[in-house]
Amino acid sequence: MYSAEAAGFCTADGTALRPVDAVPVSTDPDDPIVGHTIADRFEVRRVIAEGSMGRVYEARELRADRRVAVKILHSDVADDPVNIERFRREAETSLKLDHTYIVDVIDFASVPSVPGRSARTWYLAMEYLDGEELRALLTREKLLPLASVVRVTSQVALALDPAHRAGFVHRDMKPDNIFVVRVGDDLRVKLLDFGSVKFTRGQDRGHKLTVLGTTIGSPFYMAPEQAQGDPDLDHRADVWAINAIVYEMLVGRVPFKGTNGPQILFRILSDEPEPPTFANEKLPASLDDVLMKGFRKKPSERFQTVGELADALGRALGLSGDHAEWALASTAALTERLPSAGAMRAPTSGPHRAASEQKANARAAEPERAPAAPSGGDGADVEASVFVKPTGAAPYVAVAAVALLLIGAVVALTLR
Repeated sequence: MYSAEAAGFCTADGTALRPVDAVPVSTDPDDPIVGHTIADRFEVRRVIAEGSMGRVYEARELRADRRVAVKILHSDVADDPVNIERFRREAETSLKLDHTYIVDVIDFASVPSVPGRSARTWYLAMEYLDGEELRALLTREKLLPLASVVRVTSQVALALDPAHRAGFVHRDMKPDNIFVVRVGDDLRVKLLDFGSVKFTRGQDRGHKLTVLGTTIGSPFYMAPEQAQGDPDLDHRADVWAINAIVYEMLVGRVPFKGTNGPQILFRILSDEPEPPTFANEKLPASLDDVLMKGFRKKPSERFQTVGELADALGRALGLSGDHAEWALASTAALTERLPSAGAMRAPTSGPHRAASEQKANARAAEPERAPAAPSGGDGADVEASVFVKPTGAAPYVAVAAVALLLIGAVVALTLR
């Protein structure tokens, strides 16, 4: 924002400012789409991100004279009709949910061609967000302040719970799909990428998408029922994933680590994570029961909604009220209401801690393994590495068990 006195000049160097429509659009020799206007509506200005499905550009919507983000499917991805249908579901789901904490979709369509491509090109236009993915924030900061964790979790709950009640299960909740926008000293979330959504109320009209050859979800955040390929999983798989994200925000690493997908899934199915106070002794002991309940293997035994999880999290930290209030409260106000972390320092003994120490001792006696995937990893690398060369009997059992689970999951999902 510029003051009225300096409205026509840059406050840093005094350079005269020009309206955006008076600034020539630059071209990019490596990407001919930059500088092109899509559908006579979206003037593409620069590349801002790229993923496995497509490339994201900053653009200007000419009709409304506003900044937007335009996601264009990679040409090889667009050759698969399943990928196009997932792209469509991402757009239609975001449009139907229409929530403050879910990214706004402006347009979804295709054009006969764009520069550099001869085939029909699919694009998705969304609101432009100034900020970063929660993954980038965690990679840089490692841990988030308790007040920020409460605020982020509460806002995610306000977005996901209505979606779940309407019959939508995200199925790929991870820090990469939670975008955080800076609003002063506060964080405001926007949920992204509903391309893997599962419908629980027949919204797909019986047209199921096969997942043969594709990955649904990141193994670091998969609930046990999702790791097993349960075709009847419901919104409580998302609750598990959010619980794992909360754990990572508080502890600085994912709850279940491994060097490959099968190892991670095996641990999710058979192990318990270290309680948060064992992994980070500065946390209040009251968080142990909350996070461990969120990791219950049976969906009926964990929190039934993300709102329940958010409420339990805030109250374990000493807050009164509920997540609907905390989502709107400033980080500064929440910090003032939080009791001193030092006064609630985790105890040095207890049932959770004793169990974790026993597991830690047992793991120390195992043969040395390759280093675990670092916290902050997207999970894409380990998802591609289904098989691993074991170093002892235990890894052979793990790989065999998970291989059977994955085969069962593929069979179950292809029969849907």
